[in-house]
Formats: sequence, structure tokens, C-alpha cells
Amino acid sequence: MRVALAQTDCLLGDVEGNLADAERLIKDAAAEHADLVVFPELSLTGYALGQLADDIALWPDDPRLADLSRHGPDVVIGLLEDGRIRKHNSALYYSGGELVHNHRKLYLPNYLIWEERKHANPGQHMRAFDTRHGRFATLICNDAWQPMLPWLAAQDGAELLIVPANSAARLTGGSFDPAEYWHDLLTFTARMQQCWVVFVNRVGDEAGVRFWGGSRVVDPWGSVVASAPNWDSSLTVVDIDLSAIRRRRREIPLLADARLGLLRRELDRLINESGSD
Repeated sequence: MRVALAQTDCLLGDVEGNLADAERLIKDAAAEHADLVVFPELSLTGYALGQLADDIALWPDDPRLADLSRHGPDVVIGLLEDGRIRKHNSALYYSGGELVHNHRKLYLPNYLIWEERKHANPGQHMRAFDTRHGRFATLICNDAWQPMLPWLAAQDGAELLIVPANSAARLTGGSFDPAEYWHDLLTFTARMQQCWVVFVNRVGDEAGVRFWGGSRVVDPWGSVVASAPNWDSSLTVVDIDLSAIRRRRREIPLLADARLGLLRRELDRLINESGSD
């Protein structure tokens, strides 16, 4: 399977322009015989939604979105989804002009400069899904930082995790380096869930924030097999072998003994004790 990482610099609020750029990159990826093109989080709308006066949310059945996948490769595209009453930070998977899967971001950060809960509502489901290439799952940016979600995706049969992101460069004078954290997180996730991980981050400057890029593909052993440059827009194409998943999981069957009943009992206890949802 050949995957293209479309590390883009979108323009805030310019849906038409971002759509045109996405189509151009998809055609470029098709010329390189890519099977799947993955774009960053909110790649059609931009991130700083609070600075926009107009509602730029899109319907998942917008024909312009489906048309992106009529050039050959499947497409994962990020946008603000119009859910009628509520909006969602969503990543949509299209294939052959059809919507295959819609992942609505589950964990919306609401600290420092991130104010996603002002503009979107969290999703309610995490599902692996079947494609013509294999069984995949999508986790949008902060979703991947929740340890249970990659594990749940793997338990649901995901062979490849797609992680669109809007990760900014260092925001404070402290020791927190997002690029370093992402490196460690992606390595850990690929190794422990024994799956491929496709991470696609954006680049460019928006609302005083600079996005660093660094998109990459990590194999089931935790090795980076392809990476995009920091700071610059790029289209990175890489071949991956999904059959490596079966070999890896047979070598060390980390996922086989999940004890889901035990987890359900302990989760029920914690919910009852804390009142958390």
C-alpha cells in the first residue's frame, strides 16, 4: 500500500482555496500511484475558528468532498463539520466518491491557546473501519494523547492508525517540546499497539501560532520509515506493508489477552465512584 502525507499550510477560512490545493495534491499523489492521501486536522478550514465572522462548517455529504476521492486515491480530509445543531472537528475518509467513515474528535483541548470547546462538540464514538486496503482507525491530534484510544482502536482490529494533527511549535519558555513528545508518543503507540501509524501535521503561521510539520509514518516496531520536513509544505509518499502487522502480533502477542470483562468491571467501578462520563 502506498500512502501520501499531504503536509499543507491551509488558509484560515478559505474553504474554496484549500479545496483547490487539496485537489492539486491528490492529483500529484495519484500520479505517484498513491492508494491513500492523508491531510492534517482542519485542513479545509484552518484552526483559529474564533477569528472568523462567517460559518464555514461543511456537510459530510458535500459533493466537493466526495469528488476529492474520484482521482484514484482514497482521501482523509479535515474540516469543521456541520452537524446541524452542533459542530464537530472531523476527519472524513472518502473512497471512490463515497464517504466511508467520519471520525469526530473526542478530546477537545481547552487550555493555553487551544479553545476547541468553544467551536466544536466532542464526538461520541471511536470505531475502526474497513477500507479496500485494510482495517483502519482515525484519531485526531489530542485523541492520540489519550492512552486508551489507540488501544481500543487496535482491539477493534485497526491495522493502521491515521492521526491528522494541528500541533504548534513550543508555546512557552518551559521544557515542553511538542515535537519531542509526538516522537515519543508515536513510537510508543506503534510499538504497543503493533500497528502502522500515519501522523500528518500542518505547517505555516496562523493567528500568531507556528505549526511545525514533521509528518511521518511509523512501522509496527516503532521505527520511522518516512518523514516530511519541519516547517515546509510537502507531499511525502511511502510504501507500507500491512502484512507486517500479522507478523509483529504473532512475534509478541501483546494485544491478545485484553481481559475486556475485567476492564469493564473496573471502569464501571470508577464511573460509579467519580460520577464521570
